[in-house]
Amino acid sequence: MKTSVADTRCAIDGVAALHDHIVTKARAARASFADPTSSDWMGRFLSDRTIVRYPLGVRYDAQPLRCGEFACLESLGETPSDGFVLFVHPMLEGRMAQLPLVVAYFVPSVNYGAVASREEAELFGATLFAMPQDAYYAGLRAIADEVRCRTS
Repeated sequence: MKTSVADTRCAIDGVAALHDHIVTKARAARASFADPTSSDWMGRFLSDRTIVRYPLGVRYDAQPLRCGEFACLESLGETPSDGFVLFVHPMLEGRMAQLPLVVAYFVPSVNYGAVASREEAELFGATLFAMPQDAYYAGLRAIADEVRCRTS
């Protein structure tokens, strides 16, 4: 099946609209939740349905993680409204300089499902923390390098 110019333009417009929406949500979150290192940041951030569309909980458990993963997202049911759990490597518990970077990375997957890719995750996180996308990615890489293949 041949892809038409109109189909290509529609796809490009769709990605642009998604990126615009992600940036708008991240900026709104940054305005509402200014200090990600505060002890109550994560609870307030995750419970705001204007930012995180569906329920999202965090569990510090390395069991479901693959070697080198610092976190993974799992659905709690058949529909997104059933919620999600983000399994986070236990070494990140209480590390408020790094934990918000990790949590933010998974918000687009919660909000947009399979449409959200690595690019959208990095765009959201970088915008939320007002940093260049490559710097946000470098922060995540540093966390991944630290986790390596730890089991606890």
